[in-house]
Amino acid sequence: MQLIDIGANLTHESFALDRETVVREALALGVTQFGITGTTIALSEQAVLLARAQPDLMFATAGVHPHHARDVDADAVQALSGFAALSEVRAVGETGLDYFRDLAPRPVQLKAFERQIAIAVACGKPLFLHQRDAHEDFLAVMKGARDSVVGGVVHCFTDSREALFAYLDLDLYIGITGWLCDERRGAHLRELVRHIPAERLLVETDSPYLMPRTLVPKPAHRRNEPKFLPHIVEELARDRDEPFEVTAASTTAAARTLFALKDSATPL
Repeated sequence: MQLIDIGANLTHESFALDRETVVREALALGVTQFGITGTTIALSEQAVLLARAQPDLMFATAGVHPHHARDVDADAVQALSGFAALSEVRAVGETGLDYFRDLAPRPVQLKAFERQIAIAVACGKPLFLHQRDAHEDFLAVMKGARDSVVGGVVHCFTDSREALFAYLDLDLYIGITGWLCDERRGAHLRELVRHIPAERLLVETDSPYLMPRTLVPKPAHRRNEPKFLPHIVEELARDRDEPFEVTAASTTAAARTLFALKDSATPL
């Protein structure tokens, strides 16, 4: 069994002292490749360096999260364009819209999103997408750009049936996280995941965020880690009424297709 965690924030400060141990523990449970998410210019650069150091295990995305949309100026666009040209970077993002927290003005978010889409078009790489409480504007932007963009994944999908089918109609991939395991917020996903075609379904932890609430026993700490990805896949397989091995194989194949990944990883 090989699983690919398409979104792990392993540059987060909480992993600074034990990142290698975190990766080893995940490898022991079948997580063989890790997508390191870039959410700022600095963290995108760190993601690149991690992926460069262990190219058989890790790949990077490079982007600026909508929370930091104010930072996407001409210099940032130049930096992201440089990152996007690197072989370690397999997608542009995390980029998109977040109207849940509105940490950046919405017009600024839209402009930053469009600038990063242009980078993805220029380099011919897919998008690593974020959308929260911004479906209508997000969909309008993606509809306008979809013919030019080679592909993309709506990372950490948490939205409605309407949103899911709209994104599938655009041939986008869907990333499922431990949100699925949250009885308070993710119950609706239990039914929705049945409708995601196997070739469009991806899995991720979004570590260190979104610890699966269905873990037994519950970890003493609250830090999510890539080693919990198999648990998410177990829950996902159950909700899709298919064997774990089928879900594992299909999500891994889909990740390799979208991100143009090699077929195997070399242990540390």
